[in-house]
Amino acid sequence: MSEVGRTQDVGYEVGVSKTFDATLDRVWQHLVSPAGFGTWVGAGARLPSGRGEQYQADDGTTGELRSLHTGDRIRATCRPPGWTHDTTIQLTVRPAAGDRTTVRLHQEWLADAHEREQQREHWRAVMARLEQDLSIPTTE
Repeated sequence: MSEVGRTQDVGYEVGVSKTFDATLDRVWQHLVSPAGFGTWVGAGARLPSGRGEQYQADDGTTGELRSLHTGDRIRATCRPPGWTHDTTIQLTVRPAAGDRTTVRLHQEWLADAHEREQQREHWRAVMARLEQDLSIPTTE
């Protein structure tokens, strides 16, 4: 019997998802904006413009953009302060019923079950903050 969240290829992994009452375009534009990118990666971080470019958040979290498919997904490495290893995070957006959008966050290469659980709680809190961000009426 294998441990929950442990894979043969990418160590421990975790994923969370949430459906937002906002269009895919609105959600995507927020996620790649300085405020939105800062919400899911770390305050002060800016989305790099090209593959292989680095980002750094105010708290010391660092990473590198691996891929960006506009309106679909972002893949990047991530190393929070105090960690000795990189992980890979992938954020995807998908249309849901009506004008709603599902955001999925997946993280792999976590060190152990404790780190996996810690990150699951972290990503759930990120989703709650994104929900607050996206509930603000826009002037579009």
